[in-house]
Amino acid sequence: MTGIRRSVMAILAAVLPVHLTTAEDASASRSSPADAVLRPAVGAIRWDAWFGNRGSVGEAVHRSLGPGKWHDRLPFYAKVLGDDKVEIDGTPQSVIDREIEYAANAGLAYWAFVTYPPDHELSLALKRYLSSPIRTKLDFCLITECGRWHDRAFVERIVALMREPGYQHTPDGRPLLYLGFIDETGVKALGGVAGFRKVVNGLRETVAARGLPKPYIVIMDFDPRQGRKWMDILGCDAISAYAAGIENAVISYRRLADNAEQFWERCRSTGAQVVPTVMAGWDPRPRTEHPMPWGNPYGIHDGQVDRSEPATAAAIADHLGNGLRWMAEHRDAAPARTALIYAWNEFDEGGWLTPTLSEGTVRLDAIAGVLRPMSTSAPASRYAPDSPLRSAAPGR
Repeated sequence: MTGIRRSVMAILAAVLPVHLTTAEDASASRSSPADAVLRPAVGAIRWDAWFGNRGSVGEAVHRSLGPGKWHDRLPFYAKVLGDDKVEIDGTPQSVIDREIEYAANAGLAYWAFVTYPPDHELSLALKRYLSSPIRTKLDFCLITECGRWHDRAFVERIVALMREPGYQHTPDGRPLLYLGFIDETGVKALGGVAGFRKVVNGLRETVAARGLPKPYIVIMDFDPRQGRKWMDILGCDAISAYAAGIENAVISYRRLADNAEQFWERCRSTGAQVVPTVMAGWDPRPRTEHPMPWGNPYGIHDGQVDRSEPATAAAIADHLGNGLRWMAEHRDAAPARTALIYAWNEFDEGGWLTPTLSEGTVRLDAIAGVLRPMSTSAPASRYAPDSPLRSAAPGR
């Protein structure tokens, strides 16, 4: 057993009376909410721009990761076509199925998909997930942007997806929904604050009319006080952030993680319920070198892009372990019993868990040591027979 697993098991033995949710527990926890109360469900954010070099979004992310110096971030399904040219298409069903296997067998409970209209290219990965014959291995939920809620069809889409089998719920059975990126433009499009509140209330009414429990809505904001404000205005349930711990400087990954952990405390100090955000890294230099068509919100100070230094697999696992311990120590602040990792596949922004061509599965192996602490080996089905990836010990 690795040092990571020994240390994490000691932490968990001290603070958790029962084991954590794993992919093998998922169906049992859904059918027995009382048991699930003590089992944190860890999810990971998906932003699915990796649908090949087509459309403005696909072309933009291919440009950002094209240069050879960024090829160490390429996911296992990418192809290097030249020194400055890549192909990254994660939309084949076989790729999504393999990703489900990787995520579930590492102990993740769900993916949180950034949500778009059904005919949007950024919805292709969610579509493939929903059509996967093995989707029961991994649950899902949604991250929604304020600016899309003005479209009634989009709100109806949220409700329809909540009715899908495997939608992630809180321990008391409420559908989990993240609402973020609240800005002046988006609120104005909704008719101001009153209009925003009306739309959110309308969602709740529609959910109830479809026979579902009241959704557990988590406000995502980079400022805990602002998040608490919107939570109160909209009658939501908890606060979190898409990403946390970033400074106006170049910092170590350990500092990024420490900052994120302080962010959890700042959220708790508002009196709100909290979904802690665990960071797998932050380094958007590919995007600053090749700015995205939708804007370049990344800071530059003293001539350098604000970022963290690269994360090791062991450090990510340690940070995640701290998140589980924090939830155990502050049960009153984290009754939803869930944490969210940034991210599964934000490759050009600097946070990912997906196996890569350069690292293989080391990050997932490391977090498996946290989420599956009693497991001494991966299930036989973990790696597809034709996979070029090889498992490595956590922290190697």
